[in-house]
Amino acid sequence: MFMKIDTNYFRPVFLPLLGIAAVLFIWTITSATWAKKLPSPLQTWEQSKDYVMNPFAKRGELDQGVLRFTGYSLLLVIKGYVLAILIGVPLGLLLGTSKICTESLDPIIQVLRPVSPLAWLPLGYILFEQPQPAAVFTIAICSMWPTVLNTAVGVRAIPPDYLNVAKVLNLSGWKLFTKVYLPATLPYMFTGFRLSLGIAWLVIVAAEMLTGSPGIGGFLWQEYNSLVYEHIILCIVTIGLVGFVLDRMMSFVEARLRVA
Repeated sequence: MFMKIDTNYFRPVFLPLLGIAAVLFIWTITSATWAKKLPSPLQTWEQSKDYVMNPFAKRGELDQGVLRFTGYSLLLVIKGYVLAILIGVPLGLLLGTSKICTESLDPIIQVLRPVSPLAWLPLGYILFEQPQPAAVFTIAICSMWPTVLNTAVGVRAIPPDYLNVAKVLNLSGWKLFTKVYLPATLPYMFTGFRLSLGIAWLVIVAAEMLTGSPGIGGFLWQEYNSLVYEHIILCIVTIGLVGFVLDRMMSFVEARLRVA
């Protein structure tokens, strides 16, 4: 008799590897046929392996290992993201609890929310006259809106019975926040946090490309101007992997908090 193998154990590994192999195959065929300037996977590795194998090396301001560049970018992202959360959560709570504030501020939010980071960055330069503060400002104002809107939706979704019980118990403002509002809105808030973090990572890449600051976006733009296409692909892969890791980290934290 043959032992039956449960394929569910292999699917989480086999299917992603199959997808990666398909992308590499299409990439190889494309670079060998109609997109002659596109380097093949092998060429990309040969040109980029020093940046990968020595990820923290520093040979110059814009000639460093890929993880060192990523570290510069993440530092700015953290600053802008924390600022976005500090502004977004209170504003979302205010919008969720006050109809007057919602009616007053919602039109402004809907006008500002779709503005591109390419438009906010020059304003940041006008306000702060330095590239890093301008980038932090741009990250914060572009990434805060998902947190604002999801927090407001979470507050509005709180069952009225919860609030009625809180009134009967005569809870203080702090206890009302920690015992009712925060637990009820936390799932919505974390949805906003994850979306905000993804936007923050996208914005820093665009900001560094425009300012030429050291970071993964600045490195990408420099290599584009230098026509080193292999390094452009290295930057794209790095940006995607870092974004994937950040999203999984937020998902893990959310799951742990829900269990707690």
